[in-house]
Amino acid sequence: MHYNKVEICGVNTSKLKVLSDAEKKELLEKIKDGDAEARQKLIDGNLRLVLSIIQRFTNRNENLDDLFQVGCIGLIKAIDNFNTELDVKFSTYAVPMIIGEVRRYLRDNNTIRVSRSVRDLAYRALQVKEELRREMNTEPPIEKIAEKLGEKTENVVNAIDAIAQPMSLHDPVYNDGGDSIYIMDQLSDVNNTDEAWLEDIALREALKKLGEREKKIISMRFFKGKTQMEIADEIGISQAQVSRLEKGALERIRKNM
Repeated sequence: MHYNKVEICGVNTSKLKVLSDAEKKELLEKIKDGDAEARQKLIDGNLRLVLSIIQRFTNRNENLDDLFQVGCIGLIKAIDNFNTELDVKFSTYAVPMIIGEVRRYLRDNNTIRVSRSVRDLAYRALQVKEELRREMNTEPPIEKIAEKLGEKTENVVNAIDAIAQPMSLHDPVYNDGGDSIYIMDQLSDVNNTDEAWLEDIALREALKKLGEREKKIISMRFFKGKTQMEIADEIGISQAQVSRLEKGALERIRKNM
């Protein structure tokens, strides 16, 4: 899915505006003075950021329109709560706010449906289990329960597991009166950390600020693996010029990140 070529909530995402840091700062100052028009401009100018973030959650088969709207709520909360006196980029503050809002939505809308027949088997198994416990004065083995029910052992095990209260990755494990800490926040993933993902967003944003020729050189050099000489031949300039443009582009990327 190409996030810059889709329509979400009736919005053509390829036409979304991208604001510079200076424009964001100016709008934030106006918002602080109660300028409603500046607030709307800042929302519109950060919809691409929301779109970038919800890509992380597309493998959950959730409706993209819903995720986008929820992400926009997080964006609005970030705008309304951002402190312009702190030496922090707006996007650095907004990204965790948007992610948090999407996570809360997924947590609150997470449902696991169990069929009636499976539930009935599970409840009968629990009743038989209690009867056997009283007769045997000990915990009965699952095989004994299945035998008395006339069911396969694996069916009984699956039924009991199905009605057990699931523990969601979005379940809170701690709350100090502010934002909760969820189970998923306590799990580590060395391949897909928030830090790596945020760096990826920052890199994409930095690349957007390069000139077209610089973008092409960086793409060919680092994403297509071409040499400076090959790039020079393809775009019709000297290898020395490619080297200078590449060096300048990398420096601008570092600065913007």
